[in-house]
Amino acid sequence: MNAPLIVLGAGPAGLAAAEAASASGQAVLLVDENGAPGGQIWRGGPQRWRDARAAALWDALRARPHVSFMAGARVVAPAGPQALLLETADGALAQPWNKVIVCSGARELLLPFPGWTLPGVTGAGGLQALVKGGMPLAGKRVLVAGTGPLLLAVAATVCEHGGEVVAVAEHRASADLARFGARLALSHRGKLLQSVQMAARLRGVPYLRGAALLAAEGRGRLERVLLRHRGREQAVDCDFLACGFGLVPSLELAALFGCVVEQGRVAVDAAQRSSAPGVWAAGESTGIGGVDKALAEGRIAGLDAVGLAPHARDLRSRGKAQAFGALLAQAFAPLPSLRRLCTASTIVCRCEDVVAADLAPHAGWRSAKLQTRAGMGPCQGRVCGSACAFLYGWEAPGLRQPVFPACAATLALARTERVDTVARAHPESRQQRTS
Repeated sequence: MNAPLIVLGAGPAGLAAAEAASASGQAVLLVDENGAPGGQIWRGGPQRWRDARAAALWDALRARPHVSFMAGARVVAPAGPQALLLETADGALAQPWNKVIVCSGARELLLPFPGWTLPGVTGAGGLQALVKGGMPLAGKRVLVAGTGPLLLAVAATVCEHGGEVVAVAEHRASADLARFGARLALSHRGKLLQSVQMAARLRGVPYLRGAALLAAEGRGRLERVLLRHRGREQAVDCDFLACGFGLVPSLELAALFGCVVEQGRVAVDAAQRSSAPGVWAAGESTGIGGVDKALAEGRIAGLDAVGLAPHARDLRSRGKAQAFGALLAQAFAPLPSLRRLCTASTIVCRCEDVVAADLAPHAGWRSAKLQTRAGMGPCQGRVCGSACAFLYGWEAPGLRQPVFPACAATLALARTERVDTVARAHPESRQQRTS
């Protein structure tokens, strides 16, 4: 496992990076916390993939004996200056590294509203992941709400698995959607065609434009959702509510290496190099842009990590995908009116049950955390931190090690590895300690 090049994350960016680097004969260790490759976009493992690009990458990697895949491994913290502390089902281990490509992906932006913590309420991508993981939906009524193209993809997934989409409630108005479609027609016709095809698959499903989500209600679990559409409030009975308000890059792994973060994403140069020596970043962690961007950036990073120049087609693909990501960010940025969803009694930090009224008196994250314990639960502010940044304009909470909850035995190994590293570098200090 002493691989000189480690790829963290086995989603599209990670698979592309590993394939590009290993094609030159470079030994590669691919690490992912899930039990199967694919990440969130290609979730479920090779048996469930429909994208031929995923199968081609995985088949190429499996055919190379110098490529290893470590599944179910979570990066916890550094274990010395050139080692990572990993926690696996078999225990903890310290993995040395010389070069690393961070492909940590993104997570959903979850915005608080009354009832959002009820069982049956999920993120849009979260419901899609549950369904792809085998959760039965046959006969279940699902309302998909929020904003952005992901809503259509989630609704299509629900229909394919036997669920009933009672409505798609898009927060943006018809005029906003028309402007987005016009810009797609000018510069991203392939994406426009995909949208049209997706809409055709959802023929007969009510598509409510300019629909505001007000609350989720139920006794013990979700039973109905309150919406405001065309100036009138209405209740929609459903078993599941899938909410999508966009994605935010996952920055925890990049923070371990001290990578510079700008505008909420890892800063990289034209070769996907981060500010940290020997560390590249690719995919959604460098900005939201979808699978095409992830594949192009992964290939560019993988090639540069082994000293090879990028292909012209990858540079073109990256540029086009980045432009599409910028268009998405502009067209479907959460509107300020969504802040009104969060009432005084709405839970914002669900780990510590902190409501909005408790957070309102504070001017920033540090004060709120000290006084209310917001962000001190198991998620360490990953959910409520992004929510508070949107609701109050606070700077997101700083990331601290360990970046994920870990067993005490794992953290003990981290201390042991650091002590041994210091002892090897400074033998005199070890002699002083033992004496």
